[in-house]
Amino acid sequence: MTWSTREIAELSGTTVKTVRHYHEIGLLEEPDREPNGYNKRYEVCHLTRLLQIKRLTGLGLSLAQVAELGTAAHGHPSVFQEIDAELEATVERIQSVRQELAVLSRPGATPDVPTVFHEVAQPLRDNDRALLTIYSQLFSEESMDALRQLLATNPHEDLDEAFRDLPADADDATRQALAEWMAPFVGANRSVTLETKAGTFREAEAARNAVGQALQALYNPAQLDVLRRARELSPAMGTAPDQGAKEALGGSDDAPE
Repeated sequence: MTWSTREIAELSGTTVKTVRHYHEIGLLEEPDREPNGYNKRYEVCHLTRLLQIKRLTGLGLSLAQVAELGTAAHGHPSVFQEIDAELEATVERIQSVRQELAVLSRPGATPDVPTVFHEVAQPLRDNDRALLTIYSQLFSEESMDALRQLLATNPHEDLDEAFRDLPADADDATRQALAEWMAPFVGANRSVTLETKAGTFREAEAARNAVGQALQALYNPAQLDVLRRARELSPAMGTAPDQGAKEALGGSDDAPE
């Protein structure tokens, strides 16, 4: 018994267009034709091959990989191992996405900060939130977790508010007073060392430059000046590359002097 193109497509759960495409790329052998030279006569071997192709592509193989495998019974284990590794990575990504969606589904959740900062984001302002987003891209998960824990302690709400409310035209006395207030908390006991995700010196340098640009864009000159003065006044100055994490979310040494 033989089948027409339409019949073989229906039996294999595919389409006439797909069957013809497989012929064009050499994935499926052309069948014999009826004596009239027009109608094709598909046999069991063609149905078997179509079902093999369907199964393999359903497992994630590309048509090129299916062609490489051919019809050999032993196959190529490395191809299947590669697909399995890709699927494992996909599953991990999906699980991570689901975890984030679960957090964002909670009452009061906000999508404009990284999920890890959900519980401490409430008092933060737009510039703080933006900086957290940038930090999460540039710095390690361990650094972000340490920064989250520091923000969660929140023992100096008055200082935080004074810094965030500081106007760009604040006079020198106001800046100095705020810097002196802030300095004790910029030391080692209240600092976070932010380690970049960068794998090369060039990438690390790019990350530091990005932080500097972000600080200049998100905080006014008076605030940046206070951060600089506080670092200079801090007895622990120089113990970590990113001091004063509580103020300006870890005001970087890349802030303009």
